[in-house]
Amino acid sequence: MRSLVVAGVLAAAAGGFAALRIWQQGALDEGRPADAIVVLGAAQYDGRPSPVFQARLDHAISLYRAGVAPYLVVTGGQRPGDRTTEAAVARRYAIDHGVPADAIFGEDEARNTLDSLRAVGRAMHDRGLSSAVFVSDPTHMLRVVRIAGDLGLEAYSSPTRTSPIQVDPFRVARATIHELGALAVYLVTGGGTTTDVAAD
Repeated sequence: MRSLVVAGVLAAAAGGFAALRIWQQGALDEGRPADAIVVLGAAQYDGRPSPVFQARLDHAISLYRAGVAPYLVVTGGQRPGDRTTEAAVARRYAIDHGVPADAIFGEDEARNTLDSLRAVGRAMHDRGLSSAVFVSDPTHMLRVVRIAGDLGLEAYSSPTRTSPIQVDPFRVARATIHELGALAVYLVTGGGTTTDVAAD
């Protein structure tokens, strides 16, 4: 019985520490000159970015306009029934907001963070690029920079502050719990299994 209690206390402590690290990374903006800005995909509705996705895109575009990097990397495939990909929606949105088409590249097949970052890593390495500022929601950033670093990229985080998730405590809590599980799966399996899905 005592061993179960100890195990429970240790598990709770580990979970609390991981949650603290998620929030710490999410509060940190490391935006700095880099080879590329990578914006993580989220849901799109028949060619329109969801509010969560739009917040990420607006932030990434602002970084591009500020001269943080010469390339904007878009990511994300499509869900069953979708007529287009998250990456295609992101590309069109960025072009419509002044980013030159030849400054945009990315991947349009992945449906989770790990696969997106693997594809982004390959695309960047093929172009001789090695550093990137990653844009997503604050709770997502710890996992993103950890995976990107494991893939050999020099990774910096610059989370959006305008996501609708951030003004809803329930959604922040849900996103944190999701990230705790996804981080645990990644660390235990080394990325062999993932249940990640696009945000709203």
